[in-house]
Amino acid sequence: MFKDVIKFEKGCGLMKLKNVMLSALLTAAGCVLTGALWPAGMVSCCEAQKLKEERHDSFYWLGEINKASLVINSRQGLLTQDEAVFFARGLERVLAKGRMGGERPGLVITFEPLLIAEAGEEVTKVHAGRSSQDMLMTCRLMKSREQLLELADALNGLSARLLAMAEEQREAVVPSYTNGVAAQPESYGHYLLAYADAFARDAERLQQYYARLNRSPMGTTVLNGSGWPLDREAMAEYLGFDGIAYNAYDAVQVYSLEAAVEAGSVINPLAIHVGSFIEDVMQQYAQPRPWLLLEEGGANTYVSSAMPQKRNPGILNRVRTNASTLLGDVVGAAFRAHNIPPGMADARNSAQDRLLAGGIKLVEDFTHILQALKLNRERALEELNLDWTATQEIADILMRDYGVPFRVGHHFASEIVSYARPRGLTPLTLTYAEAREVYRRAVEGHPGAPGELPLSEAQWHSALEPAGIVQGRATLGGPQPSEISKMLAAGRKRLEENQRWLRRRQAQLQAADRRLQSDFQQLKAGQ
Repeated sequence: MFKDVIKFEKGCGLMKLKNVMLSALLTAAGCVLTGALWPAGMVSCCEAQKLKEERHDSFYWLGEINKASLVINSRQGLLTQDEAVFFARGLERVLAKGRMGGERPGLVITFEPLLIAEAGEEVTKVHAGRSSQDMLMTCRLMKSREQLLELADALNGLSARLLAMAEEQREAVVPSYTNGVAAQPESYGHYLLAYADAFARDAERLQQYYARLNRSPMGTTVLNGSGWPLDREAMAEYLGFDGIAYNAYDAVQVYSLEAAVEAGSVINPLAIHVGSFIEDVMQQYAQPRPWLLLEEGGANTYVSSAMPQKRNPGILNRVRTNASTLLGDVVGAAFRAHNIPPGMADARNSAQDRLLAGGIKLVEDFTHILQALKLNRERALEELNLDWTATQEIADILMRDYGVPFRVGHHFASEIVSYARPRGLTPLTLTYAEAREVYRRAVEGHPGAPGELPLSEAQWHSALEPAGIVQGRATLGGPQPSEISKMLAAGRKRLEENQRWLRRRQAQLQAADRRLQSDFQQLKAGQ
């Protein structure tokens, strides 16, 4: 029967269960399949189901906290063995009903009555040394932790896409813009690598935030602990934390003020990077013949309801709007935490969840944009040759090769533009003779410059060639092929490091979960 209804696909290090009905049956049955049925190093169907569905739910995390409390407190002698077994079985009935569509409360005060209904008021002994404050703070941190890992995974996917595009487009020469105006020829691969660096910094900020967030507040009670000899370190290990938030007052009262604000410090630059990239695309999108377009159809573009020629870049507008909305939410989180005493509920809301969920969606949508972008290299080169984006190169060559002071050469190059534009002349149509005449007038009164344009006609036209300008750069970190290769290699190394970081974190949480489930099952069985 199983071979007819189970289909699996490999991905993200998990065996993903694709048949939803079978998944629900397995979950309801208490995950009767054992790890022996699964290949080594893979996560079982039950674990995959839990990781995919339950871990984002406060009800689930309250259940995990209660499991760990029962196991640890029975070892500490705070519960008798008989009490611990009876309470564990009552807890399991509460959780099983929640999996079967029953109540799934996310608050301690609404979760506890379900426990009492299954195991009597004596079950509240498990609450020794705990409060809603440390338990719910722990739930929030664990939910944020999972979202951070999901965001890290999305950022890795985005980085991989940027690096692949940079490799593909390393020789493509396109206009770049500053102050809203076409500035210089640029390698599109070099441009994409700049954003790969930017999103790598976002990944670095995420990892730093994760390290500060992944400390367990359990056992601090409200603000100064309790008289119960709780094993805070064991609780932290069972729940996958790196350690404990040591100061009991800081753990819940002070850190709760900054948690969402620091989530905003991760999301803020990420949203700015996305919005900046999109606006750079839009810089040229309104032209009759853009050199960078979206692949038409699907969720990318849509036809105007009134003007049939228009293909509106819907996904660009939508994702840019979402990025701006996230920035507003970041500010809102800061204001809620501003000028309130420790322990107030203002900062303890869903802002952190919304920011991280919004960040995940933003990165996924932006990755889709990158997949939909289509670069027309010929049109980009044509755009460069329609304007005078190469004129700085003229001033550089005159100074580097002929000793003309830069400001004199710069003045000459500017005069070329002033002469050419009113006459509709471009780098391809301005004659060498006209360039020589403009030079003579520009250097009058400058005895340090040659009286005649020192560049030959061939040198003049070569100086204005966009691809040659890009390839001839000598700056470290520039767009020349040798530097592109270095930056691609560095980007790939950094991506591999980020992927390893994510795998280590995922493995740590999975190992902690396996230990907790195993020890809880043994406790429930009276072993």
